[in-house]
Amino acid sequence: MTTVRRRRPGRLLALLLTSTVALTLCAAPPAQAAGATAAAKPGRTGPATPDIVDSTPGGGQALALTFDDGPDPRNTPRLLEVLREHRVKAVFCLWGEHVRQHPDLVRRIARDGHTLCNHTMRHDDMSTWSAADIRADLRATNAAIRDAVPRARIPYFRAPYGAWGQTPQVAADMGMQPLGWRLAVEDWEPPGTGELVRRLEEGAAPGAVVLLHDGGGDRSQTVDAVDQVIPRLQAQGWHFTRPARRG
Repeated sequence: MTTVRRRRPGRLLALLLTSTVALTLCAAPPAQAAGATAAAKPGRTGPATPDIVDSTPGGGQALALTFDDGPDPRNTPRLLEVLREHRVKAVFCLWGEHVRQHPDLVRRIARDGHTLCNHTMRHDDMSTWSAADIRADLRATNAAIRDAVPRARIPYFRAPYGAWGQTPQVAADMGMQPLGWRLAVEDWEPPGTGELVRRLEEGAAPGAVVLLHDGGGDRSQTVDAVDQVIPRLQAQGWHFTRPARRG
């Protein structure tokens, strides 16, 4: 004799509800599904592109401060103090060998909430390098940064000397947006703090990414100029933000 097992009403109701929910989710229009994904991952705007970013996302009276060639034990700590005092976040384009020498400074940069950028291992001109050689260098630089700050987010790459060659495509393939600039005050040849302040004030343009340095030499004039110019520009209605994330 075969025994027929009856489903309990409660269990049958639960199965019906589960099936209804599944069908509803499958029938959701693409726009709704995309919206759900965006809500789950705020701020995600797609993969990096080979386009070189040189502006802020919203334009207007906004500037993005970026600092190359650090970290440097003479200049970077004081610069971080200045930025903290004025409540400004910046991008630090890190030289890989300097990262290995001063990992504590990289940790401090990250801890203060600044953005990290790959600026190659030894600041070489890569304009004639093969894609394979570029990729190897960028990987080594990222590894050095992540040795100092495990799982660090490195959203940007900047080519030394602005000599791009094949680097934009390689960087984009590795998830890093190429980062250029629209205002360079040429602080690599220190002209005096007052002159740097003048160049920053007169060169300020809506949405510009600003190229400055905290490493590669004596950058005390740069730090002094940043300390002076931030409140001056803020008084004129400017604010400081990060560069655009996509080209």
